[in-house]
Amino acid sequence: MQLQADLFLTGGRVYTADPAGSRWAEAVAVRNGRILATGQDADLRELCGAQTEVVDLRGRLLLPGFTESHIHFIELALRVSEVDVTHATSAGEVVEAVRRRVQADRSSHADQSAWIQGGGWNPSIWTDGIAPHRVLLDEVAPDVPVVLDSKDLHGVWANTAALRRASIGKETPDVAGGVIERDGTGEPTGILRENATELLSRVIPTPDLAETIKAVRAAIPDLWRTGIVAIHNANDSCDALSFRTYQALKQQGELRLRVLQNIPVCNLPHALGLGLRSGLGNAWLRIGAVKMFADGALGSQTANMLQPYENEPGKWGVAATDPEELLEHALAASGAGLALIIHAIGDRANRDVLDVLAEVRRREGNRVLRHRIEHVQCIHDDDLPRLAQLEVIASVQPIHATSDMIIVDRHWGPQRARGAYAFRRLLDSGAHLVFGSDGPIEPHDPLIGIHAAVTRRRADGTPGPDGWQPQERISVAEAIDAYTYWPAYVADEESYRGSITAGKVADLVVLSEDIFSIDPMRILDARVDLTVLGGKVVWRS
Repeated sequence: MQLQADLFLTGGRVYTADPAGSRWAEAVAVRNGRILATGQDADLRELCGAQTEVVDLRGRLLLPGFTESHIHFIELALRVSEVDVTHATSAGEVVEAVRRRVQADRSSHADQSAWIQGGGWNPSIWTDGIAPHRVLLDEVAPDVPVVLDSKDLHGVWANTAALRRASIGKETPDVAGGVIERDGTGEPTGILRENATELLSRVIPTPDLAETIKAVRAAIPDLWRTGIVAIHNANDSCDALSFRTYQALKQQGELRLRVLQNIPVCNLPHALGLGLRSGLGNAWLRIGAVKMFADGALGSQTANMLQPYENEPGKWGVAATDPEELLEHALAASGAGLALIIHAIGDRANRDVLDVLAEVRRREGNRVLRHRIEHVQCIHDDDLPRLAQLEVIASVQPIHATSDMIIVDRHWGPQRARGAYAFRRLLDSGAHLVFGSDGPIEPHDPLIGIHAAVTRRRADGTPGPDGWQPQERISVAEAIDAYTYWPAYVADEESYRGSITAGKVADLVVLSEDIFSIDPMRILDARVDLTVLGGKVVWRS
């Protein structure tokens, strides 16, 4: 008896992203949530029956569903209810946003002692030349504690009331791997970076499980709208709030998103005690890798560098974790079957992490876990080939390249800029790339990321036709693969997802434009017309 498809998509171009089979097809048949067959329309028509839903692609492009390989989804979901100053172009705009929240809370008779939280501030785009300082927030919130995350999530801006709640003052000692910014008298300015942020985070009220469940449930459709069917959640809190949220949604039958959840290093002892291993779970929720931080961020000038920042002879960045401690944790995790996901932005940090992973690989022998470095934003020429040699995946965010290009040139200078966001050279060396956005730091739309990787230009065409560091541009196919097949590979899921291949889950996305054939700048004009998750249409434009 001939099997009949539940869903049949035909009449367009199908890019399968299958590295072992045909890369192109005309039609796809889906049955029971999986790919039944791919091929030419005439050959597959016999799979259509009376109950088959037929989707006429009308020449549009069909791709595997996208995976967002680096997202802080809980933070993104909660940002909707917080003070969002991502688009503020001055300190004054940030202060005004806080003032409006204070007034709104007063009008609604909210608890006047409750914290005001939010984030997204980014002085590199401010036009007023005013630096963030606690006294600016004190003007509009003298009594209510206010704390705002920086755009890169590597620093916070707090007012005096918040510092007081955390007992942070002139006598507070500096924090290893962190920065408490101080004025000329030694008083804290309200800006804390890297590990110093923990002084505040331990006293800030955390959202409860009901709140995060509600926020994530509401945010999932926005991922479908951009073609995202799976995420690699970049980190978690030490109370495992993210993991508990996804487990609760799955138990309720509402986790309509595939989630790879990474484990923060603070929970490594618990993971070891429980015997957890990377890959535990099912096609909807799985254990990923152990997350560690080697350094800070470019915008905060805490990325750890081999040479000082331009025109800042005393500033080399911050080692968020000592390399010996990194190695100790890495060996413990790897020895227990847990892969590693290590944040490294500066060239010093990337070298330190590669040294750690070299020793990890030596001890692993033939048992090779799929370790990854997050960001790889600046890497020395001597170290770039080591990712491929050590079979380490580069998890990068192409939107950072176009967003950060001005401050890369400013802080790292022209010579190091040639080693920044080196996507082309990483691919040519044999390394695998997986793409994400670092949302909510940057927009989580994969088409924006593909555009950035292919053109190295901003939406307005900046910096010109060739793009920034144009030698690092990659092809459309390579960019799509970094959002589809290779994320499945790094999660050890390529046997059942990541490409349009018979037998794999039917996670699909239909684009309004064939981004292979149009002017690359027009990729930003394309939209997602259809998103299919597990054989079910979850989004139609």
